[in-house]
Amino acid sequence: MSARPAKGGGRWVTVPPERVHPWIDGFAARHGPFTATGDALVVRLLAADGALAELHVPFPPMQAGPPHVTRLVAHARAERRAGVFLVRLGGYAAGVFHGSGLVASKVGSRLVQGRTAAGGWSQQRYARRRRNQAAQVFDDAVETAIRVLSPYLGELDGVVLGGDRRAMDALRPDRRLAPLLALETEPFLVVPDPRLAVLRDTPATFRAVRVRVLDP
Repeated sequence: MSARPAKGGGRWVTVPPERVHPWIDGFAARHGPFTATGDALVVRLLAADGALAELHVPFPPMQAGPPHVTRLVAHARAERRAGVFLVRLGGYAAGVFHGSGLVASKVGSRLVQGRTAAGGWSQQRYARRRRNQAAQVFDDAVETAIRVLSPYLGELDGVVLGGDRRAMDALRPDRRLAPLLALETEPFLVVPDPRLAVLRDTPATFRAVRVRVLDP
């Protein structure tokens, strides 16, 4: 499990699916008995000492209604089929997972030159070359995502995006991606160069339950 500060206060904790129930037991042990409320997107635990835990449902929506904790635990542990599409300026990866197992994938990379401090015509030619290289990477990335994910489109419970946000935002207007983007689900995975090893590790993040904890 990992923790980081949350914007607006508190902290985010990432809890693996198999650890959700033990984590909730630990929350009760630290803060006292709690009252559970929630909906299809978030389950809230308000403890006796005023501590609040907001457990965000992975692959929403969850069937709403009590018992909230039992529903969330079962929902989080379900083995889903998910698509993952990662892109950065110099590389890309696409994969289909069943649970945490990778069943189809393709990765690729292309050279995109870094920025230069040179000026004049040389800098302009360099900038054009860099734009052309980036455009080729993005086109290859889109084609790869379509080739890998589209055959499973009717089976996917969601598509998780990641890599670099600016690179992904540059691809969003591409109409070829519309069927995949329609299945987009959180979280966005900020990862290093999307190699196969990086792709294989993504279920640890996208299958986890993200919890915002506000201490009393």
